[in-house]
Amino acid sequence: MKNINILFLLLLLGSFQFTTAQEEEEEEDYSNYGAVDDTPIKRYAKPTISGMSPQKFISFGFDAQMPYKYDFSDVRFPQSNPDSGFDVDEENPNINETGRADFTGGLRFGSNIPIISKSSFVWQSGINFMDTRYNISESLNSPRQPVTLPDGTQVRSLGQILNEDGLRNLNWTNTFFFPMNETEFLVFQGQMDLSGNYDLDEFQPLNTIRYSAAAVYGRRVNDYYRWGIGIARTYRVGNLNYVPVIMYDWTSKSRKWGTEILFPARAYVRYNINPNALILTGFDLEGQSYRIDDYSFDGNSFEIRRGEVRPKIEFQTKLTGYFWLSVQAGYRWDWSYDADQLDGNNDFFRGFFGDQQFAMVNSLDNPLFFNIGINFVSP
Repeated sequence: MKNINILFLLLLLGSFQFTTAQEEEEEEDYSNYGAVDDTPIKRYAKPTISGMSPQKFISFGFDAQMPYKYDFSDVRFPQSNPDSGFDVDEENPNINETGRADFTGGLRFGSNIPIISKSSFVWQSGINFMDTRYNISESLNSPRQPVTLPDGTQVRSLGQILNEDGLRNLNWTNTFFFPMNETEFLVFQGQMDLSGNYDLDEFQPLNTIRYSAAAVYGRRVNDYYRWGIGIARTYRVGNLNYVPVIMYDWTSKSRKWGTEILFPARAYVRYNINPNALILTGFDLEGQSYRIDDYSFDGNSFEIRRGEVRPKIEFQTKLTGYFWLSVQAGYRWDWSYDADQLDGNNDFFRGFFGDQQFAMVNSLDNPLFFNIGINFVSP
């Protein structure tokens, strides 16, 4: 402290001497200096608003569904292009297998790493993996009719496949944030998914990768509110679809309440308990198109169009540093578990109103689910 005081005194004396010397000189002619640069600094919209839940950079979680019953129809393989139909009665399908899944779930890994983070451009990229295992106890080995390929080969029933192999989804997601000025911005997202009953040491053909994309135009009105509209090419409802996107993020001035909405992918109401804990209630829409290797033949791809809506309540709290705990509980509602046979791996658009018939019509009862995760979040 003594050294600091001496240093401060010397600086003060030096300043005084400099000022005195300047006063003894003639008055300075400032016209000799160039004009000060008064070019305005361009400001950009920030990628978040105040009060939002912390952004997850890396997450590890475990997801589990309670027991439920299922009905799987027989399998109708096409002899030609899938648009020609499969002769499956969607209202009254011929049920070939009925069973009970005592457990559905598994490990989940997510990442969303900043690659470039500047005020004028943000690029985030991440690898995500979801492993879904099934423990099926009833009617496991008793389909009413064996599943037979067009060449006469008998293969496992879908219940056996799920019980023995499970389903996996591996995806690579890239998100680009382009602020145009202090309020307007554009967001682009691209995603590649490899989904099916493959093993990690033996992937399915890479030409079965499914591509998703979204584009959103938005306005950051202030530090507490932003909105956006856009369009997405998505598999969240199982089959290929094109849907409008609505963004609505809002935080009250008290920072206690808010919304985090990117419809239809997710929509939450948020309550901030304190700076280190919050509650989200709303829903997620999950889904993808899962290739079943056993039923894929002659270059075609047989795919389960898995889509589910998950109303839930989630509690997030800080553990230590940048590590947070998340706990979820909710209801898994089956949107789709039907299947298509894709000619030459080429997908087609059915949307919500298409009349193309399915190769298999399935239904699942709707159980409760639970999820727990550890997340490394943004500062």
